[in-house]
Amino acid sequence: MSFAKTVSESDVYLFAGLTGDLADLHVNADAMSKSSYGQRIAHGVLTVGLMSTASTRMIDLVGGRVVSYGYDRIRFVGPVFLGDTVTIAYTIAERLDEKRQTVAKVEATNQRGEMVAVAHHILQFLDH
Repeated sequence: MSFAKTVSESDVYLFAGLTGDLADLHVNADAMSKSSYGQRIAHGVLTVGLMSTASTRMIDLVGGRVVSYGYDRIRFVGPVFLGDTVTIAYTIAERLDEKRQTVAKVEATNQRGEMVAVAHHILQFLDH
């Protein structure tokens, strides 16, 4: 399962307003132009939100009553710049039948094929 979205300036500002994270990294173009990144970067947790969208689409395919049990081993391994298109690859890597769970490998890449984030995601099945 995959999902792609171009991260816009409005996405970053709406996320900053929602979370209260108004760090220069995300909202101060002048300050970031002088940094090693050279420009603003999106919140890492915004990328996790895109991972969540991919998991919801997987749930829609699988069906049933399923909830997110959490994300493990989240790493932000590269920046997401405003205007980048992030593609989330969501792959079920393991079934834990006794726990009624699946564990997915989640990878986020930008339009240049560069890895920007990775995680493991656990889905919990509620019904038989």
